[in-house]
Amino acid sequence: MSFAPIVPRQAQIGLGLTAAIVLAWLSIHVWAVFFLRIGADNWPIVPLVMLVQCWLSVGMFIAAHDAMHGSLAPGHPRINAAVGGFVLALYAGFGWRRMRDAHMDHHRHSGTERDPDFDAANPAAFVAWYRTFLGRYFGWRSVLYVSTVVTVYALLFRADPINILLFYGIPAIGSSFQLFYFGTYRPHRHEAAAFADDHRARTSAYGPLLSLLTCFHFGYHHEHHLSPHVPWWRLPARHRAGRGERRTAA
Repeated sequence: MSFAPIVPRQAQIGLGLTAAIVLAWLSIHVWAVFFLRIGADNWPIVPLVMLVQCWLSVGMFIAAHDAMHGSLAPGHPRINAAVGGFVLALYAGFGWRRMRDAHMDHHRHSGTERDPDFDAANPAAFVAWYRTFLGRYFGWRSVLYVSTVVTVYALLFRADPINILLFYGIPAIGSSFQLFYFGTYRPHRHEAAAFADDHRARTSAYGPLLSLLTCFHFGYHHEHHLSPHVPWWRLPARHRAGRGERRTAA
């Protein structure tokens, strides 16, 4: 069974979904940081808002990831670069070229010492690998960006520091944890069972809804490495197609 690399209106769908994710994140961000007054009557919504912002932050990064592969807007490299660069900057002040080049190295050298996402010294140790992951990607540029945003929010716009922490700081950290655990550590960690091929990637056995909630289907990671041109919203179909191919071969 073949899996077509591009579907009709893929660019419109991908850009539309990206716009919805970014606008939802921005709307909740502005409301929660600047206008939400936490009190005895509304404190139960605080963790819900934090979780939603964490999840939407993951979605922004995954959308930028599709742009790196050109699958956000196929055939439109400038649109991919512009949208991907904007979303990465909004996410954590990341630079487009640096992140794109590092991700291409991840695909070329997956699970080896030359893979920037991999910790060859700790191929199964979550904490040590996560520390390495943060050190490689959250450098001075991200620290300067986040520090500037927090300073402007607190001093210029008089935002409550508690709101900044709860609805900006913690969701950002949480999204890095979520992306790392479901999109890097689980798929690429070393286990007793060998990898299926040189992509050194495994797929999490989640249903479509749980897959969406955990990491925007990035848990279908072996499928992503096999077909990096497939956007995140088509990975469940790619996963089903792969299962059908395996049943046919058997």
